[in-house]
Amino acid sequence: MKLKDIYELAVKVGKEADPRDLDMMVGQLAKVAEAFEKLSDSEKELFDQEKLKNPYADTRLLVGDPEKEIKSLIAGIDIETPEVLLADRLRERGQQIDMILAHHPEGAALASLHEVMGLQADLWSQYGVPIHMGDAIIDSRSKEVQRALSPANHNRAVDAAAALDFPLMCVHTPADNLVSNFLQSAFDDDPPIFLDDVVKRLKAVPEYAEATRINAGPKIIVGAGNKRAGKVMILMTGGTGGPEESIEKLADAGVGTVVEMHLSEKLKKKAEECHLNVIIAGHIASDNIGMNLLLDKLESHGVKTASCSGLFRVKRN
Repeated sequence: MKLKDIYELAVKVGKEADPRDLDMMVGQLAKVAEAFEKLSDSEKELFDQEKLKNPYADTRLLVGDPEKEIKSLIAGIDIETPEVLLADRLRERGQQIDMILAHHPEGAALASLHEVMGLQADLWSQYGVPIHMGDAIIDSRSKEVQRALSPANHNRAVDAAAALDFPLMCVHTPADNLVSNFLQSAFDDDPPIFLDDVVKRLKAVPEYAEATRINAGPKIIVGAGNKRAGKVMILMTGGTGGPEESIEKLADAGVGTVVEMHLSEKLKKKAEECHLNVIIAGHIASDNIGMNLLLDKLESHGVKTASCSGLFRVKRN
């Protein structure tokens, strides 16, 4: 595959697993295009034009010739300068590595992480939270994330990859969409009754089983194993953790249990107040599922893959 084809495939599978419908995504891209046309020529030159066709601002081809042929890649959850150096060392030892694929965003994608958080409001709306409320409460949280990320050295890993002549790509929300859809479909098809049932089902997934072996597996953090789960919601996409207000709105809408990658102490306390059960499936283990599903797609196109940086490869194809 060409580098650009891998990028386009990642965006495509992200859209297919997206909790929003296609018309909504098309409408949002149209609004971006409309805003772009109103910019001056000098402003257009500085605009990230990938936003005109890719709804995931945290997913980007960061460095590399789009026409480069990719036969083999190395993928990891976090790709920083040490992982770039690892890839270079492996290449020196004879391993073919044509590109590096990261899950967590770097460079321009990290600086724009907050832009994908609106997806959470659309997800909440499917569980009964009015969309106007969702839009209002996610807005302040996304601005908080933007401020928190603004001082970061966004391009450090990108510069390292460029210096060592490695194409570098990050695929964040599309991979998160894959794991979210994978788990939600499973729980919708066969709803668990008790919280213990939820945990048991999670631990039957190879990535969560491996995480359990290293003491990082699924855990109930609000609720008890013998309590009924009620309506189970998988909340694993939309950039990063949501706002405190979302907990109360989801509980009011009838959600009984939320399965997340991680949860802040502030949101945990709010969940306890609202009697909303919370199971932390595990951050890296959940990211593993999304990336493994993506790598399965790439391997079906003939691309060989290797893993690093916390990525435990499980093949499903």
